Amino acid sequence: MKIYLLGFMGAGKSYWGKQLADHWQLPYYDLDEVIVEAEEMAIADIFAKKGEDYFREKESRLLRELSEQDNFLIACGGGTPCFQENMDFMNEHGTTIWINPSLEAMVERLQRKKYKRPLIADLEGEDLIGFVEKKMAERLPFYQQSRHIISSDNISLDTFTQNF
Repeated sequence: MKIYLLGFMGAGKSYWGKQLADHWQLPYYDLDEVIVEAEEMAIADIFAKKGEDYFREKESRLLRELSEQDNFLIACGGGTPCFQENMDFMNEHGTTIWINPSLEAMVERLQRKKYKRPLIADLEGEDLIGFVEKKMAERLPFYQQSRHIISSDNISLDTFTQNF
């Protein structure tokens, strides 16, 4: 079983990735964490010191390396599907699942953990909502290519286990 979890910041990729990998007894990787470990620096620092192009190339290379395994569940970064033809690669090499909660649910989750996310740390209220709306619109054409889409604010383990 080769699973790629996709979605925007605050969609629940890391949370559900851990739950599902445990349930299905699959090796679990949070792609952002793998990059941080490989680079020995935070993602915000990678962007600041080496640039987004460097980050996206590293992300794509590590995605492909992890995908050589027979079984895995990878929680991808929110932008992973949008660069380096990663969406096509993931659809060819495994099952893509887009976790797509409502804008309100994602904003509420992001509001609680903003301090962990440099891109949105300084955004408040309408500015945060505007940022999420704009980024989602940019990423939608990629997310929509997912083989499975879960559009709900109330998902459970059953949501996944009954469909896969």
